[in-house]
Amino acid sequence: MTYSEFLFAVFPYLCLILAIVGSIWRYVSDRFSYSSLSSQFLENRQLFWGSVAWHYGILVVLTIHLVGFLIPETILWWNQVPIRLYFMETTGFTLALFTLGGLLMLIFRRVSSPRVRAVTSPMDMVLLLFLLVQVATGVWTAMFYRWGSSWYAAFAVPYLWSVLELRPNVSLVNNLPIVTQLHVLNAFVLVLLIPFTRLVHFLSVPIKYIWRPHQVVRWNRRTPVVGA
Repeated sequence: MTYSEFLFAVFPYLCLILAIVGSIWRYVSDRFSYSSLSSQFLENRQLFWGSVAWHYGILVVLTIHLVGFLIPETILWWNQVPIRLYFMETTGFTLALFTLGGLLMLIFRRVSSPRVRAVTSPMDMVLLLFLLVQVATGVWTAMFYRWGSSWYAAFAVPYLWSVLELRPNVSLVNNLPIVTQLHVLNAFVLVLLIPFTRLVHFLSVPIKYIWRPHQVVRWNRRTPVVGA
């Protein structure tokens, strides 16, 4: 087994298995830790600007990645026209910078505010480090290697599908730039970190609220007695 085969054919499954087992173990042993601790009351201003940029940026970026993963042929068709390709690349690069800026603000807040730093665990910093690597390698790819959206649709997506089909095709990623390969591998590391960091709170999203019956809330306030 070559080094590349281990990284791209074995390592993804190790990360996935450990993430599943770890998530189940954490739920069974300490299910109340699934919710993320808020530090808003400790420092709010930097949290607001960093959180807005980070969450909105990463949600849009992940949505674009998901669309490309589900319909890569449409991405390749869209990129056939140069003006549409430029629009795709510029939009992705701008969103990546927006996301990176928000993440850097959150990291700065963690290390600069004594009160926030006091409630920051070592795993919080580990998670922020790997998130920074993920976003930075994405920005680097968009900045120095052109047409990343087409690469993603033509090489990364078929590779990811081959992993899901339990037939990993390592040759699809062997020729990608080192930075892009690191971007792919770091994504698997983030999956591995889910049960051991704040990422686990994604598993406790209250989806049931979507179909829960509406609640009628009434505000009953006693009328003050005049002259009392």
